[in-house]
Amino acid sequence: MELLFLGLAFGAVASYVIFSKFNTVRTRGLAQSQSVILLDKIKKVTKLITVEGEFAEIYHHEDKQNKLLGLVSSKKKAIILINAKTHIGFDFRKIKMEADTKNKIIKLFNFPEPEVLSIEPNIRFYDIQDGFLNKFSSEDLTQVNQAAKEHVLQKIPESNLMQAANHEALEAIALMKNLIETIGWELDYSSLELPNGNIKLLE
Repeated sequence: MELLFLGLAFGAVASYVIFSKFNTVRTRGLAQSQSVILLDKIKKVTKLITVEGEFAEIYHHEDKQNKLLGLVSSKKKAIILINAKTHIGFDFRKIKMEADTKNKIIKLFNFPEPEVLSIEPNIRFYDIQDGFLNKFSSEDLTQVNQAAKEHVLQKIPESNLMQAANHEALEAIALMKNLIETIGWELDYSSLELPNGNIKLLE
């Protein structure tokens, strides 16, 4: 769906410029205008979510505190079920590119690495055991929510989400290349380091 959105963005650019090409006046100024529109539309996508993952984890939370000048130890604990949805994608603000208006070439120098764009945890508490002098509070819930996010974040490298996002990056660049070519421009990605060095997918 996200790639479709990107395609529509580029499609709008393509439609505009194809219409412009039928104009009898074809000047360097027109080429510059086209390049500005291309770059502007690419930048406006901003963040592209390419992969969504779901995690289900059982998290054991335990907090032990010393009370009454350290004479009494009070422990609270709970079993927490974490159902979290994560979004992996790309921050398009990190794309580095420039337009060669003379030769009608968009040069792509950098494509961002995939990153975690959001983590949405749904937390359920089970087997809550309050300590006599150490009970769960609303502040504890906030801390547990943050701990749950960090717990899921640590699990992401063990999944294949980043690899899947890298594959989608290749697809996104291929889409950029095809759409730019429809308006008579070229996408030069020769200086770009792609995931796994798999440039052949774009040829």
